[in-house]
Amino acid sequence: MSNAITLTLPDGSRRQFPGPVSVAEVAASIGAGLAKAALGGKVDGKLVDTGFIVDHDASLAIVTARDAEGLEMIRHSTAHLLAYAVKELFPDAQVTIGPVIENGFYYDFSYKRPFTPENLAAIEKKMTELAARDEPVVRRVLPRDEAVAYFKGLGEHYKAEIIASIPTNEDVSLYREGAFEDLCRGPHVPSTGKLRFFKLMKVAGAYWRGDHRNEMLQRIYGTAWASKDDLRQYLTMLEEAEKRDHRKLGRELDLFHIDEHSPGTVFWHPKGWCIWQQVEQYMRGVYRDNGYLEVRGPQILDKSLWEKTGHWDKYRENMFTTESEKRDYALKPMNCPGHILIFKQGVRSYRDLPLRYGEFGACHRNEPSGGLHGIMRVRGFTQDDGHIFCTEEMIQSEVTAFTTLLQKVYKDFGFTDILYKLSTRPEKRIGTDASWDKAEAALAAGLRASGCAFEYLPGEGAFYGPKIEYTLKDALGRQWQCGTIQVDPNLPERLDAEYVGEDGARHRPVMLHRAIVGSLERFIGILIEQHAGAMPVWLAPVQVVVATITDAQADYAQSVAKMLRQRGFRAETDLRNEKITYKIREHSLQKLPYILVAGDKEKQVGAVAVRARGGQDLGVMPLEAFAERLGQDIVSKA
Repeated sequence: MSNAITLTLPDGSRRQFPGPVSVAEVAASIGAGLAKAALGGKVDGKLVDTGFIVDHDASLAIVTARDAEGLEMIRHSTAHLLAYAVKELFPDAQVTIGPVIENGFYYDFSYKRPFTPENLAAIEKKMTELAARDEPVVRRVLPRDEAVAYFKGLGEHYKAEIIASIPTNEDVSLYREGAFEDLCRGPHVPSTGKLRFFKLMKVAGAYWRGDHRNEMLQRIYGTAWASKDDLRQYLTMLEEAEKRDHRKLGRELDLFHIDEHSPGTVFWHPKGWCIWQQVEQYMRGVYRDNGYLEVRGPQILDKSLWEKTGHWDKYRENMFTTESEKRDYALKPMNCPGHILIFKQGVRSYRDLPLRYGEFGACHRNEPSGGLHGIMRVRGFTQDDGHIFCTEEMIQSEVTAFTTLLQKVYKDFGFTDILYKLSTRPEKRIGTDASWDKAEAALAAGLRASGCAFEYLPGEGAFYGPKIEYTLKDALGRQWQCGTIQVDPNLPERLDAEYVGEDGARHRPVMLHRAIVGSLERFIGILIEQHAGAMPVWLAPVQVVVATITDAQADYAQSVAKMLRQRGFRAETDLRNEKITYKIREHSLQKLPYILVAGDKEKQVGAVAVRARGGQDLGVMPLEAFAERLGQDIVSKA
């Protein structure tokens, strides 16, 4: 058995074969069930097709639909199935690229006219037919020039252009299923019959290679899953997400609007601005109670400062600029340089450290119009931005304190499920390995001291330092990365920040960039969707409305609302000459926490009939008892 190979399986067991063997053959040797379920394999950690031949001793894991890699293979292969179906129905269409994205895939096509919703339905039906044929997916390799000629012969000029950009001496791999063959690195599922649970979602425009000077293509988005239940749950989640869409609720609840006269910025209406103020004032209290000094920097800063920080060279296209008296300026895209300028005023001592600055800083970034999304992604935004100036030895304790604080803030806003990720040194970086070791160890120790389980993201740190990302999960299981704390010795060096140490010498401080909610606009959008517009009592722009049954209770209703307002509650009255059922229904649609009904009986005894959000009838309650209940809701962040 001189050519025998030994394969080590994930459970540590070993299997010997007399010679080279395919992944599919290994799966079959383990069992018929695994052979049927196999989508691919991982050979020494590399994802491969089931047809891949293992010709040396290696570790091998069989990949099925239960694995994350298996689901990605399903989605990648379904993108090819989509292109196959489009070519069957519209032979003149040219295929371009079709990658996997979060929860699905897309494929871009060049075609003489727009695809209609009816076309989309027909394409999905054809995909189902092709999958039912269970055609094998077969890989082959061609020299680059031969592949270019092959696709030109098919009239697939975009594919030929892609291949022509590959170095001449490289081979390229192609995958065929039935009558369709596509350029792809792979790997793919063994046959189209493995692709059963998918749905096409929409058609959008996309420029070839992302360049607006190129042709506008048609991008078809789809989703694919390992099971019928997974697909159904995802589609249900999308339906619920549509109901919670902050743009829709922003209109219905009269919170804000986006106007073409200022794209990418927000016009806050009274109710929306009330929510904003609750978030900002809450965070201002967090600053005050946790050793932060609130500061305020200017909006416009001279070009020379941005040159020193490196932003002018690397971030210029994302900055709004202006000119005055032959001097160039930029609207600040972040607050960090301004905080260093404040730090540099006067002589700083080691006794001043850690020095924590916080700012609700208005920033502007020239985001592309196609990337704007309600108040979630805008050009003008305000951050709960903060910077901590400290020594290397202080990093761990500052991270621990910050993480504990962040957890409390998120809990108060209704988020308890947080993911923690530590991004470590990238290949291109500044600083010594020793300084990176120290910084990464301090961040990890800070998380552990806070009781957090976390994952490493190797190579994902900034070029100047590692960072922690805090990602919250909302009611639908969606993930939102909001909080961060990042080690930065670079900017203090560039802007010459220093302090006098205990030894009397001058030293560079470490700068920790930190944010909890990040952009207030985006965070409020997340809050609206998390709570489906039914904001917690302490955040609700109107906490209670007092509604009359007839005009005879008008004075009493106004006195009730006045008493509640005097105690700091946000109360309004509804004295309209409408039926009480109509008033209740209308205010319920506005998602008010409490509706108080004031009739003659309630007026006589100084009480109110209380209805809580969700249609709960709490009965008649003395006004004082209701005020106490409302106060408890606010204090408890209910």
